[in-house]
Amino acid sequence: MTTEELYQSRLKRYVTAMRNGKPDMIPIRPFVAEFASQYAGYTAQQATHDYRYAVKAYLKCAHDFDWDAIPANMIYCWTGLVQAIGLTYYGIPGIDLPPQVGFQYKEPPEEKAFMPPEDYDLLIADPTGYLFNIWLPQVSSEIQRPGQPISERHNLALLKGGMAMTEYFNVLGNLAQSLQTECGTVSAICGILKAPLDILADKLRGYYGLANDLCYQPKKVLEACEAMMPHLLQVALDSADPKKQVPIGFWMHRSCVPLISHDHFQNIFWPTLKPIIEEIWKHGNQVLFYAEGNWDHHLETFRELPAGSIIYHVDRGDIFLAHQIFGDKFCLSGGIPNDLFHREPEEVKAYCKKVIDGVAQDGGYIMDAGAIIQNDARVDCIQALTEFTREYGQY
Repeated sequence: MTTEELYQSRLKRYVTAMRNGKPDMIPIRPFVAEFASQYAGYTAQQATHDYRYAVKAYLKCAHDFDWDAIPANMIYCWTGLVQAIGLTYYGIPGIDLPPQVGFQYKEPPEEKAFMPPEDYDLLIADPTGYLFNIWLPQVSSEIQRPGQPISERHNLALLKGGMAMTEYFNVLGNLAQSLQTECGTVSAICGILKAPLDILADKLRGYYGLANDLCYQPKKVLEACEAMMPHLLQVALDSADPKKQVPIGFWMHRSCVPLISHDHFQNIFWPTLKPIIEEIWKHGNQVLFYAEGNWDHHLETFRELPAGSIIYHVDRGDIFLAHQIFGDKFCLSGGIPNDLFHREPEEVKAYCKKVIDGVAQDGGYIMDAGAIIQNDARVDCIQALTEFTREYGQY
């Protein structure tokens, strides 16, 4: 079989499962991050500072493991881009952290939130203008707000930032192409989506600030989420797979019970997310619901979405409950606890069998760990997941 024939067979397998069909075998799509650099012999610092190491690491993993798909965009944080515009909310391996520790998000204390609570009206009136003119200078050590003194250094920061962003995305595109032509491996996702409420929690108000706002000014929170909806929809559509084969990645962070109340979920989070998903589906693109944490309280709500519009990924939730509630409406992925990768390969195989027997008998399942695989995972355990699924996951 040629590399292109291998790629086409894997793509067909992956797409068939995502459409909730029954392929020839269960597709394997591990979301590997720092595991890849560790496996290839690089530190997290090396892969973060020089994306060429990260590219080599992903290609080595794709070559050595019999995986159908992996994400080409797990180089979440490149030092060159971060330092070009002086982003202050990332902790970088080898600079802020030990060399072997993956990058970290640094959330400021509530009183120093990137968006103060009195700025809601400015965000609601012009989300794009607010992010560019007020938020970006707030999170950058190199960019000034309009009206403040501007130096050559500040102007160069915007130029360098634009150049770095262009280079970063070109690297991802080239890596996706190399995965196909050199390894016959599918790039698992294309595009990005975040929920409006998660944008507020992650990058604007912080978790504590948003928790206060939900109690004391929930109307402003809702209006801000509504104002951001068109922007987030457009970003998702502009970055989506033009062939409509692989899904848009949707990272679900802080908007499930108990991090927010059930009422806030039903009245703010869901009404400002559901229309986005429905509109994306009208364009023919699926969305990968990467449900970090436990979203079991909301499975019935997610069932309101059109059949086939999402792939639901299980992290700490109950994949058997998800299968029971969703039935054959959505494809499932994940559900293998990451702590198993610190144990013995036989334990990994036993749990993979349990999941395959419980949710994958009629197709519509993709093998993956519950969460992104870090550099503390044992190689023999990842190999066990791969080999067992190939042997036992035949239809």
